[in-house]
Amino acid sequence: MSNRVIIVGGGLNGAALALALASTGQPSLLVDALPPETRADPAFDGRAYALALSSQRMLAALGLWRELAGKAERIAHVKVADGRPNSGVCGPHLHFNADELDGEGAGFMLEDRHLRQALLAAIAGQKLITHLAPAKVVTQNSGPNTASITLDDGRKFEGALLVGCDGRASAVAARAGIARQGHDYGQIALVCALTHEKPHNGTAYQLFLPAGPLAILPLKGNRCSIVWSESASRATAIAALDDADYMAALRPVFGNFLGEISLCGARFSYPLSLTLATELTRPRLALVGDAAHGIHPLAGQGLNLGLRDVASLAEVISDATRRGEDIGGALVLARYARWRRSDIAANSIVTDGVNHLFSNDNPILRAGRSLGLGVVNAWPGLRRYLMAEAAGLHGTLPRLMQGQAL
Repeated sequence: MSNRVIIVGGGLNGAALALALASTGQPSLLVDALPPETRADPAFDGRAYALALSSQRMLAALGLWRELAGKAERIAHVKVADGRPNSGVCGPHLHFNADELDGEGAGFMLEDRHLRQALLAAIAGQKLITHLAPAKVVTQNSGPNTASITLDDGRKFEGALLVGCDGRASAVAARAGIARQGHDYGQIALVCALTHEKPHNGTAYQLFLPAGPLAILPLKGNRCSIVWSESASRATAIAALDDADYMAALRPVFGNFLGEISLCGARFSYPLSLTLATELTRPRLALVGDAAHGIHPLAGQGLNLGLRDVASLAEVISDATRRGEDIGGALVLARYARWRRSDIAANSIVTDGVNHLFSNDNPILRAGRSLGLGVVNAWPGLRRYLMAEAAGLHGTLPRLMQGQAL
């Protein structure tokens, strides 16, 4: 079937792209290196995502939100502060209230397991999606009319377009000769989930500590997900501790504003870097999600940025199909690259700049940061603008991110 789209990478972005394409009648082949039972594991492992309002609208447009709504925690407030260990939010800070966006909120917190399960269930019910898992691509080629892949078991497949959704170390990008640029932050993110004594009231916290940002994100019940960025050397040492000593290291950083805290689920650690593909497309090839861009996790924009890639590429392909164009042709792919380039660049620059500005204990910079947060907090128009930006409501939004069908 040469008119189908071959998607390499069965994670969140790859699965969402297959479903978005299927909603338009476009067939796809989804190649996943992991077995379905691994993806569908129902155990809570501590991982969760901050879904921007535009990403939630996209999931609703794809028919997934009805199942997910009861499992998601609405982000009612966001508090941003230049903090110190054990202090929580104190002094000048920035407070976003969901009611400032017509009561819709900035977005939702959703556990990884729930999103994965919803995507897999939807894929299983879609005849236009051929799901190969586990399967590994070993070679790929782009010809004048088709793209092709060969799996490690010798099977070969052709399609009109090959899409790499295979993460920061994208083999699809590497085989195509697409280089990457960026730098290491010298930080490692420690990720886990906590139970706490006091209710969070739907409040997300972004605390900028000298060694790196600490995000405290509300989950259903008296639970939260944390992304704790520390210097690489200290984070490596903390990650090697047992659970009791890990919590002993975390408590002074976290503070006691939510009462007693305890670990729930697994612990993870991720080296932090900025890594950008120098090209989003090549002949009959496009990159999506972390395969195209890996940014700092502060503000939780990584998945949202990837879903905007998905929505944009699906719309470009859908519109090209209606016009009778070759969906893997150079002109079609150029539209996708042109649409996504500025958004990716802006998010990369902002997250990179904010991390460098706040990840230090310079007293002069600290005073300036506190003053700036206080000034922005006192300016309602600017505060609403920044909240709408975080909710993914600015720019030329793809139809799916407006809650519309393709």
